[in-house]
Amino acid sequence: MGSLSIWHWLVVALVIILIFGTSKLKNAGKDLGSAIHDFKKGLNGEEKPKIKGDNTAQPIEDDSNQ
Repeated sequence: MGSLSIWHWLVVALVIILIFGTSKLKNAGKDLGSAIHDFKKGLNGEEKPKIKGDNTAQPIEDDSNQ
């Protein structure tokens, strides 16, 4: 007595599913997963620049004096 059996947890899970619905629970799980993924990525410092192409400065040729 005092600890919850598997049947108690199943009833609690069923009540939560009935209250919130499966779509809200799926979205909450998806959001939680992406938040954890982004947090771990931030801790590891794996953020890479998203800029594509060559970022070097190119000299501009002035053709107006010719």
